[in-house]
Amino acid sequence: MTSIIGTVVILAILAWFIYTIAAPRTLANGATVVGLLDASRFDILSDPQLWQAVGRGLVQTLKMAAVGGALALVIGVLFSFGRTARSAAVRVPTAVVLEFLRGMPVLLMMLFILLVFATGSYWAGVVALAVYNGALIGEILRAGIQSLPRGQREAGLAIGLTPVHTRMIIEFPQAFRQMLPILVAQLVVLLKDTSLAYIVGYPELLRTVTNLGNFYGSRYTFTLFFIAFVIYLTMNLLLSWFARRLARRSGGRAAALARMPGAGMGTGAPGGGA
Repeated sequence: MTSIIGTVVILAILAWFIYTIAAPRTLANGATVVGLLDASRFDILSDPQLWQAVGRGLVQTLKMAAVGGALALVIGVLFSFGRTARSAAVRVPTAVVLEFLRGMPVLLMMLFILLVFATGSYWAGVVALAVYNGALIGEILRAGIQSLPRGQREAGLAIGLTPVHTRMIIEFPQAFRQMLPILVAQLVVLLKDTSLAYIVGYPELLRTVTNLGNFYGSRYTFTLFFIAFVIYLTMNLLLSWFARRLARRSGGRAAALARMPGAGMGTGAPGGGA
């Protein structure tokens, strides 16, 4: 019964919202304009130049997100090494740097890199996104590693692996798989944060849409931003779907390996030969 009531309430709110934005509006000067969902506001969708410009902005956004995300993963791995180091001389400074980076706004970091290092708008955005999200990914990986049973690391060391090889071959793959939903959520945040590069002059999707608004006129502002909303939502949903599919496949392979004969040998499992 509660779920039915909740569904009805949500549908009622959605219907009210659609009705409100679709209704004609009266401006302060007494003039009446058509609603935001009027067909006349969407006639620009047939203009090829619109989609060419949106496509260029989308490519620039994906370019920044892809490079920034790849660098963030590398930086995150390095930070996780430093945070889990046995030596306090490495662990403590790494923790201080992480807290500093996590507390700095991404936009402020972009502006600092652009003004101090004169990198250009693209690299200012990429480096800021990579460093900020790398710090968060480092903490995510650290949590994933610490959640693993101690026997995982000890087993790697027992068969002659170095601590680094144990971390890379045994611990990191499990930590990645275990923390994959959180990692993907952080990459989604990174993708959305590319819109902040609008401030430093990078022609990503949001800046492109804003410039198109200046070209087509304020009448089409809602239409253009609705296009941007749909594109961002589609990209984020596709990324989340890919992550869920990857997690299921990784889990299936792990379960298959665990069922293989002798999979527990050498790790203290019953039936393992010594």
